[in-house]
Amino acid sequence: MFDIQENLKKLPDKPGVYMHKDKLGQVIYVGKAISLKNRVRQYFQSSKNMDPKVRAMVSHIEEFEYITTNTEMEALILENNLIKKYMPKYNVLLRDDKTFPYIKVTTNEAYPRILKTRKIYHDGCKYFGPYTDAGAVNQIIDLLNEIYSLKRCSSQKFPAGFKPCLNYHIHQCKGICTNQISPEDYRKSIDHVVDFLNGKNKQVLDYLNQRMAEESAELNFEKAAEYRDYIAAVNAIAEKQRVMLLTAGDMDVILAAKGKDDAHIIIFFIRQGRLSGRESYHLQAMAEDNEKEVVSAFIQQYYTENSMIPKEILVEAELPESSLTEEWLSKMKGSLVKIIVPQKGDKKALLDLAKRDVIEMSKTLDERAKNQREKNQAVQEALEKVIGEKPSEGIEEAKPDSGGWRVEAYDISNTNGVDSVGAMIVFQAGIPQRKDYRRFKIRTIEGPNDYGSLQEVLYRRLKRGVQEDPSFARMPDLLLMDGGKGHVTAAEQVVKAMKLSIPVAGMVKDDKHRTRGLVYKDQELDLKNNPVLLKYIAAVQEEVHRFAIEYHRGIRNKSLQRSALDEIQGIGEKRRNSLLSYFGSIEKIKEATLEELCKVPGINRPAAEKVIEWASKK
Repeated sequence: MFDIQENLKKLPDKPGVYMHKDKLGQVIYVGKAISLKNRVRQYFQSSKNMDPKVRAMVSHIEEFEYITTNTEMEALILENNLIKKYMPKYNVLLRDDKTFPYIKVTTNEAYPRILKTRKIYHDGCKYFGPYTDAGAVNQIIDLLNEIYSLKRCSSQKFPAGFKPCLNYHIHQCKGICTNQISPEDYRKSIDHVVDFLNGKNKQVLDYLNQRMAEESAELNFEKAAEYRDYIAAVNAIAEKQRVMLLTAGDMDVILAAKGKDDAHIIIFFIRQGRLSGRESYHLQAMAEDNEKEVVSAFIQQYYTENSMIPKEILVEAELPESSLTEEWLSKMKGSLVKIIVPQKGDKKALLDLAKRDVIEMSKTLDERAKNQREKNQAVQEALEKVIGEKPSEGIEEAKPDSGGWRVEAYDISNTNGVDSVGAMIVFQAGIPQRKDYRRFKIRTIEGPNDYGSLQEVLYRRLKRGVQEDPSFARMPDLLLMDGGKGHVTAAEQVVKAMKLSIPVAGMVKDDKHRTRGLVYKDQELDLKNNPVLLKYIAAVQEEVHRFAIEYHRGIRNKSLQRSALDEIQGIGEKRRNSLLSYFGSIEKIKEATLEELCKVPGINRPAAEKVIEWASKK
């Protein structure tokens, strides 16, 4: 058994990262310290002056671990990585994992290309963005490739006698592969592309309007509509750049709007002195976290090696450990990064613009949280009325990991018993907990046997819960099966065999495939007169069905693709996987040219010819 007091005596007086764990061994908090000895001991001293969040966390600590580092900077980096890995309950967490696209110009190549990417690399290329309209980004790349006939293939060397691709023959490439243009002349086109991405779009718009008029005059209305869509895409990106600053440069403006149980971050992206976009992010935060802590936590989680780090970050107030964060950001960027609290001028005006958005968002956050709590309270009361058992914890807050019913729902999906899979989803206090969703490949059941498959999935899940596996340790208050009495009986047999006491119910549908009621204790409960519970059960049933069928389709499609390629003589498993990895689908493999097939790792010319022969018969 872990002795906290004894282990406190062993703490070193060195910088590092510490992890607090609960009775299940789950990491509930990650922190960093200049002195592990002093910092960790503070948690176990008198709680008289301790804020409520820390007091609540300490009450759940059963043990702690630590990792020493050489410097405080190393501790900051390690802390950030461990927070992302463990998603601890008591840390401020960035809940959104969305990333926005950038346009990349490969200026490190003799003949640069333009690409869409969601990651930033320190590779000598130019990056523009982020852009919040991914569709417009795709159109802009297609447009620039068309206007300037840019190189699209990834090859850097071309052997003597190399034959140009289709793009050259339809005048959509300048023929780099056959030395039709020098790198110097090609760079002139790239300079125009860079100017456009920096906001100088008049030349491109003039070209598009001219081409649209020409196609309309020739009655080629479909082609004219394409140019119209290109113009809309250019304007969509230009519209995001409408605000000009007197001081040009790249910067982000970051402000927090804090509700009772969570927080939102507003971030304005300023690129080349223009507003290129604005986005909001959702964070899990405790009521006691102040806005400075929220913004600081966001910065440390948002800016990674895959994000574009600007020269300046504007914030409303001085952040804790601002100098250390600046040092960390500068190290990742490779040049100086400043976190600034502007007091006057253009930057202050920009901050005030962002604050107006934050004020509006703050007005809605508390109202939204209140509505969510009322809704979830109603769901809990409805469940208690039907099931008759109440979890030990009451529901007080509509947020992940709060009290209330932990409901797990299960579904089986297959095609005539082939590629059978199981899915488990989790709702806690009425809110889906997607990080707790699990998928299962059926291992022991052959053929179309939903009951047997369900029992296998449930046994595997509950066994790991009983064994206190951290990924499955939290046991459910209610098990829901996507099915009727047969499914409920099958599940109850597993629960009983494992000597557990967990209620099991089945979600049944009508002949129009809509949720109709609940099967519980050998009776079907009509939910028509219980709209709150009906809506909740319908949402759970739809979600578990979606999760199961998406997983099954993914497994089935991979199986079908592999079986289709099995027909090609001389193409073994390694080459099949290489083809699928390179092209992504059977259809694209069928459409590939001999030259394109020869570019696939492991595919030589004879193998490529066999693929072409196979495709010609399809």
